[in-house]
Amino acid sequence: MAILTSRERILRTYKRQDVDRIAMVDSAWAGTVKRWKEEGMPDNVDWQDYFGYDKVVKINCNNSPNYEGKTIEENDRYKIVTTAWGQTIKIFKELDSTPQVLDCYYCTSDRWEEAKERMYKDLDSRIPWERLKKEYPVWKSEGRFLQLVAWFGFDVTHSHMVGTEEVLIGMMEEPEWITDMFDTYLDVSLKLNQKILDAGYKFDGLFWYDDMGYKGTSFFSANTYRELLKPYHKKAVDWAHERGLVTELHSCGFIEPLLDDIVDTGVEMLNPLEIKAGMNPTRLKEKYGGKLAFHGGINAQLWDNIDAVVAEMECIIPIMKAGGGYVFASDHSIPNSVSFENMKIITELAKKLGKN
Repeated sequence: MAILTSRERILRTYKRQDVDRIAMVDSAWAGTVKRWKEEGMPDNVDWQDYFGYDKVVKINCNNSPNYEGKTIEENDRYKIVTTAWGQTIKIFKELDSTPQVLDCYYCTSDRWEEAKERMYKDLDSRIPWERLKKEYPVWKSEGRFLQLVAWFGFDVTHSHMVGTEEVLIGMMEEPEWITDMFDTYLDVSLKLNQKILDAGYKFDGLFWYDDMGYKGTSFFSANTYRELLKPYHKKAVDWAHERGLVTELHSCGFIEPLLDDIVDTGVEMLNPLEIKAGMNPTRLKEKYGGKLAFHGGINAQLWDNIDAVVAEMECIIPIMKAGGGYVFASDHSIPNSVSFENMKIITELAKKLGKN
């Protein structure tokens, strides 16, 4: 088979068709890239270009309530800010750190109508028009795979706006409030993405983040998913398919109890198959490989141990690529424990094992 562009390779993967080699799409922490440059990777090159990974462009639009962001406090170690979603968070200045949520303004249903009204204001200003105008021709000429991003569902609701405990209680006690949030986030996202399509920009897929699990279990039952969240996942998939776009769901954690219903929405690809949470890529391939493509599933905790990760790859990749439908990646992202030398070995092995 002739060498494919990233776009061609990834589109064929969604459809579980033959490819020249498996697609390779991942993300690396800022500290990881810094380490690689210190260990010999040239400064003036994108790590994806250096290692020969497929390049995907994701376009995010702002569907938040657009609450004013302010810096409340700052010192050498962190700063405390308010966000567009109405949260107050502490952002640590160390590379690869995770912000700490201190407060959520929109944490009760009686404040939701205020947020909802704000989310529909000034939609054109929420789209990165200048980036599209400048970079879109380059993306197309390079054969990149282009994804629109929708930001809706459980993940954004609990992590960026309302708070985890409040959302989980609300799913049981105030389901109308929760589903109205799911519906509004999705509706605003789709309106923004439709504006991009109407402006003449052509995209290949729709991608959304919706982390629904943690270690060993999902945040809620399959029945709760089916009743409250599945209709909005299905709505997103249908919207995309009506416009000729393929779809990918990113959901961290253990979500196997939800997968029958997730597959039923018609989504084509699942990411990232988080091993440390209990996901088993080969089991998923056996059960769902005729309906679903997979992206990820190589345990990132092993990437600093070259013997261990090589053994893992030699076991998993041949199974996952059989019959098509597999994108090579870590089971979340590439941490700063991964040396430049290890990354070179991992990359070359993935290309070798991934050839057809």
